[in-house]
Amino acid sequence: MGLSSQEPARGGMLCHWTQSHGVSILSVVVGVVLWQFLAGQLPDLILPAPSAIIERFLDPIWTIELLRALAGSLVHLAIGFGLCLATALPLGILIGRSKLLSSMFEPLISALYAIPPVAFVPFLVIWFGLFLEARIALVVLMSFFDVLVVIIAGARDVRPSFISVGHSFGASYFQLFRLVVLPALLPFFFGALRVGSARSINAMITAELFFAAVNLGGIMKQASQNFDSATVLSVVLLICLLGLMSQSVINILEARLLRWHIRS
Repeated sequence: MGLSSQEPARGGMLCHWTQSHGVSILSVVVGVVLWQFLAGQLPDLILPAPSAIIERFLDPIWTIELLRALAGSLVHLAIGFGLCLATALPLGILIGRSKLLSSMFEPLISALYAIPPVAFVPFLVIWFGLFLEARIALVVLMSFFDVLVVIIAGARDVRPSFISVGHSFGASYFQLFRLVVLPALLPFFFGALRVGSARSINAMITAELFFAAVNLGGIMKQASQNFDSATVLSVVLLICLLGLMSQSVINILEARLLRWHIRS
């Protein structure tokens, strides 16, 4: 009886996994087939075939070098995105919950948000040089406003009726913030994480290409100078996988922590 009851449960889980991931797997397969077809019509210099990319990753010496470069890139990615969250989250909550601060700072935020972050690269070179500090600064700059704008919108989205109910029960300011504002902000927080993490990865590789060419950016720059398209594309695919993994982790955390918010 125990075994027979477990078999339908396992079958149901397998069916659910197939339904939820089957389309994604199919899209990857179709993409690889299309890539192989296009690569067969173009020179390797323009578009390397998937087999050339696999060959790169099967080279243990090159793979070790790539992973070492990735570890170096993740250092300024983690520090920069951490600083971004540490500053953008409290500022976004303060500005979003205050009409006075919103009136004061939102025009400035909108103006700065419209400027491409790479336009500040010359200033970052002057202020921080060409090495780790400059790369961290660019990660912060490229992700800060994305996170800030989402958190401001979330802080402003808290329903006044919820605040009124809290007041009617005699809740203090800190109790209102902890029990009403923060839970209402959590979906926006995860939205900010998704947007900000993607922008941080973008900034990570941008910084390594604009400043001193090191880590993944250094590999890409050297490969482009040698007209090695397969190596460049291998690094690009690794960055894509990094972005996919970060988004997947955030989605899993959101599904576990915000069961009341996730809709099937």
